Amino acid sequence: SRGLGDVYKRQTPQYVNPMDMNLNYSEDDSPLALKSDFILSLCELVIGGKEGLQPVDKTVIDRAVRNVYRPFLADPDPEKMPILGDLYDELLKQPEPEAARIAAALELYVSGSLNVFNHRTNVELSNRLVCFDIKQLGKQLKKLGMLIVQDQVWNRVTINRSAHKSTRYYVDEFHLLLKEEQTAAYSVEIWKRFRKWGGIPTGELVCYLLVA
Repeated sequence: SRGLGDVYKRQTPQYVNPMDMNLNYSEDDSPLALKSDFILSLCELVIGGKEGLQPVDKTVIDRAVRNVYRPFLADPDPEKMPILGDLYDELLKQPEPEAARIAAALELYVSGSLNVFNHRTNVELSNRLVCFDIKQLGKQLKKLGMLIVQDQVWNRVTINRSAHKSTRYYVDEFHLLLKEEQTAAYSVEIWKRFRKWGGIPTGELVCYLLVA
């Protein structure tokens, strides 16, 4: 598939949705808890700051996540898959002032100039070999891109596991994922999960996905 950096740079209509989730996303009865954890990491990266998300922030985000996924979980039609803008709209409906602050931080990535991740996925991610190239993403988007790519790979691992297939995951320049607290923590967690779910991760920022 074409690199995400190229997608952003050329403004071509090819996108990857950070809100993507399949019903096999978690081994629990509901995949929402795991997806909420990813979106918390994403929001923490967007908001930044030394203190990060506060407990009230996390509660508000978790509530909004559960609300936006409710229609999709009731009827898992791809057309009902939420996008980042749906989360933004849901945050604005919450009564807490913290919700408005989080929504304001997301606005740049929803309706602002960095809205490349506010679309449903329309690129082919089911090929046997998929390359995610984020080299050309700008400074503001590269960190988000690293996190979103890992979540997309996790989606594929869960789909392949249900089909009894292994997934080989190669990460070039893996040290870049460890430079930010959010991407480092998510990388460690997802690395452990991959190995339990038939994933074969190898770290050596281009990511390759190979379905065995």
